[in-house]
Amino acid sequence: MSAESHKETLGFQTEVKQLLQLMIHSLYSNQEIFLRELVSNASDAIDHLRFQAISDPGLLEGPHEPRIRIDFDKDAGTVTVEDNGIGMGREEVIANLGTIARSGTAELLRSMSGEQKKDSQLIGQFGVGFYSSFIVADRVDVFTRRAGRPAAEGVHWSSRGDGEFDIATIDKAEPGTRIVLHLKDDAKDFADGWRLRDIVKRYADHIGARIEMPRTPREDDAGDTPAWEAVNDASALWTRPRNEVGDEEYRSFYQHVTHDFQDPLAWSHNKVEGNLEYTSLLYLPAHAPFDLYHRDGSHGLKLYVQRVFITDKAEQFLPRYLRFVRGVVDSSDLSLNVSREILQNNPMIGSMKTALTRRVLDMLDRLSGDAETYATFWDQFGEVLKEGPAEDFGNREKIAALLRFASTHDDSGKPSVALADYVARMKEGQDRIYYLVGESHTQLRNSPHLEVFRKKNIEVLLLSDRIDEWMMGYLHEFDGKSFVDAGRGDLDLGALDSEADKAAQEEVAKSRQGLVDRLKVALGEQVSDVRVSHRLTDSPAVLAIGENDIGAQMRQILEASGQAVPDTKPVFEFNPAHPLIDKLDGEPDGERFDALSLILFDQAALAAGHGLKDPARYVGRLNKLLVELAG
Repeated sequence: MSAESHKETLGFQTEVKQLLQLMIHSLYSNQEIFLRELVSNASDAIDHLRFQAISDPGLLEGPHEPRIRIDFDKDAGTVTVEDNGIGMGREEVIANLGTIARSGTAELLRSMSGEQKKDSQLIGQFGVGFYSSFIVADRVDVFTRRAGRPAAEGVHWSSRGDGEFDIATIDKAEPGTRIVLHLKDDAKDFADGWRLRDIVKRYADHIGARIEMPRTPREDDAGDTPAWEAVNDASALWTRPRNEVGDEEYRSFYQHVTHDFQDPLAWSHNKVEGNLEYTSLLYLPAHAPFDLYHRDGSHGLKLYVQRVFITDKAEQFLPRYLRFVRGVVDSSDLSLNVSREILQNNPMIGSMKTALTRRVLDMLDRLSGDAETYATFWDQFGEVLKEGPAEDFGNREKIAALLRFASTHDDSGKPSVALADYVARMKEGQDRIYYLVGESHTQLRNSPHLEVFRKKNIEVLLLSDRIDEWMMGYLHEFDGKSFVDAGRGDLDLGALDSEADKAAQEEVAKSRQGLVDRLKVALGEQVSDVRVSHRLTDSPAVLAIGENDIGAQMRQILEASGQAVPDTKPVFEFNPAHPLIDKLDGEPDGERFDALSLILFDQAALAAGHGLKDPARYVGRLNKLLVELAG
């Protein structure tokens, strides 16, 4: 290797400095994780080289057997991890190792367009996991050369993790990457062959690439004993029969695929044979990734065709609302020269997507049998799953069964009620599922809209997530029971109201028609209608949304996205049995009647969570009334 040239000293991105401190002092409780991360990155680099070599065989320089080598030197206190994968050029090294979890994607995607952009989702071999090296090392050296570039364009990157790194151009005979860890004094025990082998067997035995370590000398060795020997099975885990794979292996493989440090909540391993042949290994994570809600976030499964890596962000195999699922799909039927366009138009993809979606929903259904574990899942991914009814009409009933809601049945406010539980508790004669949408559980729990439901002991689902009103626009029924918004339209409880109740309501409405007419004049353009309420038992008034009007929650979403929203006016309903309404009905002074009517309207708006368009005028009216009462 020739002397270094074009040497620079550069500073880490601010986030990297913070991350290094977090890595070293907080994030990793298990030091040996560093080897799992480096081996996993090396495996990714090999996969990417194999994929690119399909269209550019020249990237494979000479005989190419994918392999990862792990070496150590007790005297020098070093551990070395080397691969013959895709490698990196100088610019990629600066971007990927100087910036947290960039993996080259941001700048790469900006410079590409069309199918090239989609086909070239090179995750790069370094993400957050690379920085775990500094848990055990006080200096890290990286020697790398990108496949297809001349030997003189090798790169040497070096850093002590203290805010700066050095980078220089070197000669490197072979493409790929070699990482040398100079171990800290308290981590020198990692420079031990038996310990490294044990870590590889536990964390990386399933990796398809051959992992080699120096052969341990034996007494009967001949002089031509090979210097390196495999220390893993080098058998892709998903290709093995389920009864031969243990739970710990499944968990370890999940961590390899996702670079996650927690165990998955559940997994499903299946092999499909017949007209369509493929193997899938799908996982449900225990926590959400940081980019789960990013519009341009890249999600999907790892796709292999006959064990040849294609892409690790194959989004076509699952609908968007299941984007949290991780795992592998290996197909025998897709062509090896798969381009993104062919992948999208291939009819086999649709069949596989349908089957894999059903498999994930079945996995979630089984998981829901464990209330505590499912609560963990729902806390992380519930809002994403709520996108399902709009996106996946064919599985709407299955998705609905997986949804969880807060309700008046449980005062805790936790979303623990399944629709099947609600239906099982429905009162005799009830044929509708009632729900109420609002800004928060506290506001909903105390809403005047619930008064008649409490009186009749009817359960109501309380929906306070921002996506809820939009979701209910696509979720029309469950188990043959239609959904009804308790805060919308003229409430009709159907058979839950007796004929005597309905007759009494009509009689009261007729008796208060004069008050209805006066209130319409007083409230004017602020309301679309005024009527006697059947919802209220304690409050004097409430605002209801028109049957076909946009609710407050949906209005906020549309306005935040810059869309024009049609102006709508609420319906003012009053409680004919409330003392305040009696006082209002008997008020002869027109000006005072108008002021009291407007105060009641504003109070109803506050109770409904709508807010006030002119809070100052409300306060002024209320203060004037208080002064009169005090006088």
